[in-house]
This record gives sequence, structure tokens and C-alpha cells, in this order.
Amino acid sequence: MKALVWIANVLGFPVIHIVVGRTMLSLPASLFAQDCWLTREYRWECGGMLYRNRFGVHRWKKRLPDGAPWLGGMAKKRIATRRPEYLESFVVQTHRAEAAHWCMLLCTPLFFLWNPLWACFVMTFYGVAANVPCILAQRANRIQLRRVLMRKTRAGQSGCAKPS
Repeated sequence: MKALVWIANVLGFPVIHIVVGRTMLSLPASLFAQDCWLTREYRWECGGMLYRNRFGVHRWKKRLPDGAPWLGGMAKKRIATRRPEYLESFVVQTHRAEAAHWCMLLCTPLFFLWNPLWACFVMTFYGVAANVPCILAQRANRIQLRRVLMRKTRAGQSGCAKPS
């Protein structure tokens, strides 16, 4: 029985990450095109400065793994182009990724079904450590991308847009 618990604990989160990631990638992009209560920008985020100044996201986000390309999704490590269509697609993918990581995090209580209390703390720590940084990075990226998109839109309206 102990071997099954160990296997469930060791393989549990990787399986959850793959299943949730695949499921989110199979959903239409239109589901992630608009903000919802979870993904909208809040005043307390201070236009993204919370993520930069308080959490230093800009310094460590490059070190996070990007699982989407492994599952057939869009890579989010680098911006490939500054074209507005691409940036808008990138914003949609940040919604998708954030929702996926929230779902993964919400699966943590499953481990409470078969673990002693000390192991529940360990699994909760792992769930938070594996997902919260990704959520913070997606939120920071989305705020920054929207700022770039707004500047491009304003520049395009004034007739001063540079060719892409």
C-alpha cells in the first residue's frame, strides 16, 4: 500500500499537469479571448508594478519551464514579433496558461485523500511552488503585452506607426 501512495504522490502532479494542460489546449481560443473575474487586471496590481517591484518577476520568469510547446501549444518564452495580431494571440495564451495553472493548483486537495497530514503539507507546498510563479508570470506578461498593444494602437491612430 505504501508503494501505491508513493507512486500516486510522485506521478500525481505530472499527470495532473499533462491532463489539465492538454485539456486547456483543446479548448477553443475564444474561451480565453476576454478577461473574466479571475484574469482581469486589478487596481492592486498597480499596472504590473507589483510583479516587477514586489516579486521581481522580470528577473526569474525566463527560468520557468514552458510546458505548452511540449503539449502542442504556443511557446511563451519569447515574443516572436511585435505585430498586433501576434501580441493579441499571446495575450489569449496568457489567459489559457493562467487558467491551466489555477486548475492545477486547485487539484492539490486530491492528495489529501490518501496522505497523512505531513505529506499533505509537502504536496501543498509543491502545488503552490509549481503553479504560483507561473500564474504571476502570466499576469505580469499580460499586463505588459497590453501596454505594448495600447502604444501600438495609439501610434497607428496618429499615423506615426513604424512598419512591423
